Amino acid sequence: MTAPTRGGITLSEAGREFWRHPSPWCLALTFLAALTARIVVGDWQLTDVLLPAFLLVTFPVSEWVIHVAILHWRPRSVGRLTLDSLLARKHREHHRDPRRIELIFIPRQTLLWLIPAAVAVPLLVFSRLGLGLTAVVFLAGLGLVYEWTHYLIHTDYKPKSDVYRAIWRNHRRHHFKNENYWFTVTSTGTADRLLGTYPNQATVPTSPTAKDLHGVTR
Repeated sequence: MTAPTRGGITLSEAGREFWRHPSPWCLALTFLAALTARIVVGDWQLTDVLLPAFLLVTFPVSEWVIHVAILHWRPRSVGRLTLDSLLARKHREHHRDPRRIELIFIPRQTLLWLIPAAVAVPLLVFSRLGLGLTAVVFLAGLGLVYEWTHYLIHTDYKPKSDVYRAIWRNHRRHHFKNENYWFTVTSTGTADRLLGTYPNQATVPTSPTAKDLHGVTR
């Protein structure tokens, strides 16, 4: 099941709107800066191939875990304290209004710590500077691919290829059919199939809370 769409737009029109938002610029600049630094540092080794391959293969699972554990976090109360992150709140808003463009992207407040963390952690974890920079390059690149794919799915751009159509359909089922399934965004039938959230959509009931996660109003 998918929601009806309005008149289609071209890929170039979608691209122009995409670059009007801060998240793509932050990720793109991080990617370019890290790539430049990586080229300057040199010291290429086999691990500079193995690490990106590992990140690429495991990305659907990482995406799934983040979506389930962080974005779909159910608010919890501990005494007078409510545990409910900005990311979870913004994601609930996104489910309520999937066409609202600014809610599609990583929140600006999150970028303030996410980008520094994505740079600092690999540089601290890996003993070799070159490998740390390789990790930053691919993390920023994967983030940019995620933002573009997620954004494009929520526009009126019509899928042209079978691969993108499958990804598009997968995510729209998550929004308009049942929010408890189809958690991956940049792929389909990968981590969802592995982790049991890729059912035959004909057997899944339409959820009354697909636009109201957990029945929480904010």
